[in-house]
Amino acid sequence: MTEQNPTGISAETLIRLSAAQLAEKLAAGEVTAVQATQAYLDRIAAVDGQVNAFLHVNAEEALAVAAEVDAIRAAGGAEAEALHYLAGVPIAVKDLIVTIGQPTTAGSKILEGWHSPYDATVVERLRAAKMPILGKTNLDEFAMGSSTEHSAYGPTRNPWDLDRIPGGSGGGSAAAVAAFEAPLALGTDTGGSIRQPGAVTGTVGVKPTYGSVSRYGAIAMASSLDQIGPVTRTVLDSALLHQVIGGHDPRDSTSLPEPLADLVAAAKTGNVEGLRIGIIKELHGEGYQAGVENRFNDALELLKEAGAEIVEVSCPNFQYALGAYYLIMPSEASSNLAKFDGVRYGLRVLPEDGPMTIERVMGATRAAGFGDEVKRRIILGTYALSAGYYDAYYGSAQKVRTLVQRDFEAAFAQADVLISPTAPTTAFPLGEKLDDPLAMYLNDVATIPANLAGVPGLSLPGGLADEDGLPVGIQLLAPAREDARLYRVGAVLESLLEAKWGGPLLAQAPALGAVSLETQEAK
Repeated sequence: MTEQNPTGISAETLIRLSAAQLAEKLAAGEVTAVQATQAYLDRIAAVDGQVNAFLHVNAEEALAVAAEVDAIRAAGGAEAEALHYLAGVPIAVKDLIVTIGQPTTAGSKILEGWHSPYDATVVERLRAAKMPILGKTNLDEFAMGSSTEHSAYGPTRNPWDLDRIPGGSGGGSAAAVAAFEAPLALGTDTGGSIRQPGAVTGTVGVKPTYGSVSRYGAIAMASSLDQIGPVTRTVLDSALLHQVIGGHDPRDSTSLPEPLADLVAAAKTGNVEGLRIGIIKELHGEGYQAGVENRFNDALELLKEAGAEIVEVSCPNFQYALGAYYLIMPSEASSNLAKFDGVRYGLRVLPEDGPMTIERVMGATRAAGFGDEVKRRIILGTYALSAGYYDAYYGSAQKVRTLVQRDFEAAFAQADVLISPTAPTTAFPLGEKLDDPLAMYLNDVATIPANLAGVPGLSLPGGLADEDGLPVGIQLLAPAREDARLYRVGAVLESLLEAKWGGPLLAQAPALGAVSLETQEAK
C-alpha cells in the first residue's frame, strides 16, 4: 500500500498537487516538507529507471533542506513568517546549471563527474527560498538537440509513451514534471528547449524575456540566445517560480536592470476581454500535423468566446529564422565550447602515440569527450566564423535576426499577444530523426524567432492530437519585458481548456502519468 502521512494525505496525492497547492498545504501544516520531498524521491526511485529524467538525485541535501523548513515552521515567530511562499516545495534543475555539492555534466562525457565550485544565481535564489533541490535532469549534450537523444548518458523517454522523445534539449526537466517526479523544474531555452519539451509532454514551459533571469552559472551554448526559465504543470506555478529566479544580477552583463513585474498577480487576473491576440500567419497551416492544427483552432475559439479579439498578423521574415539561428547558434557555441580543452578542467585524454603537445591533447580530449551533434555544430560554427566566410554567413544571419525583430515590432503594433502552435508535430518515436539532422532542426521552427528577438514565450498544454492521443502545445509570445501578459492570457486559456477537458491534461496521461507508486512498485 502507498504510505500515508499522519494527516492522511497519501504520497500518491502529494505528487499530483500543483506547486501552489502543495505550498498552501505546507503553510497550513497539513503536510510537512520532509513528507512531500520523500514522496517525490520515492517516485523517482520507482519510475526513473524507465524515464531517465535524472542524471543525479540529491536526496540527502533535499531532505535536510526540507527538515530545516519544517523546523522553522514548527518554531513559529518572525522567521516562520518570513519563509518564502514556495519554501519546502521540491524542484529539479537542468544539468546545464551549475550547483555546489552536485555534479554538473551538461549531458557530456567531457564533464563527467565535474563539481562546480559555485552556484548559479538561479540556484542561489532557490536556496534562499529554501526549496529542496531533488537533483539534476538529463539533456541533449550542451543543450544541442530537440529530443534529448544526444545525451552522453542515454535518452530520456516521454512519460506519455516511453517509446517517444520528451523533446529537447531539456527533455529531462519536462519528463520529470510530467511523470510526477518533481512539481517544478528549471530549464534553459536557446531555440525552444523549454517550450518544445513542454509541448510534447503536456507541461508548461516559459522562456522569459532575454536578460530578465540571470544566466550566470548556466553553461553557455549561445550566449545571445540562452535563457533560463520555469518548467511546471500549471501557468500559476510558472509565474511563482519565475518570480523566485528573476530580477537583476550584477554578475550577468546582459541582465536587465529593472525588477520583474508582479507575474503572480498577472496569472490571477482572470480575463482576456478586449485583448488583441494575433495569429502568426507563418507559424501554422502547411507543415503542421492536422491534430496540432485542430487543437490550435480549439484554443482560438475559446479565447474568442472569452472576449479576446483574434487578428491575423504576418511576420514574413520568420521563414528565414531557422536558417539564421543555425548559423548564429553554432558560431557562438564553437566559441563558448573552446574552453573544454582537456587542460583546465574536465576530461583529459592523452594521445596514444607521438609527441605530447597541447594541441594533440586537446584533439584527443575533444574527440573522445564530445558527441556527434556537438562536433557537427562546432564544425559548422567555426566554418561560419572563418576568414572569408564571416560576412557571407554569420554577418548575414545577424541581419536576418534584425529583420525578425522588426517583424515582431510590427506584429505587436497590431496585437497585444501573439499565438501559434509550439511545435509542428507531437512527440515522434525515439530514433526516428537521429540520422536526419535537418528534420530534427525543423522541430524548433515555431520557437526560434522568440530567441532571435529576445521576447518572452510561454507554451501550455493545448489538448491531445486526434491521430495519436499525444499532447499538443500552444505558444504565446509577448513584447520584451511584458512577460506578465503571457501569464495573464496563459492562465485564462489554461482555465478554459481544463473546463473543457474536465481537469488537467496530465490527469489523462497513460503509462507513467497515470500509474500509481503502488502499481509501479509491484512491477
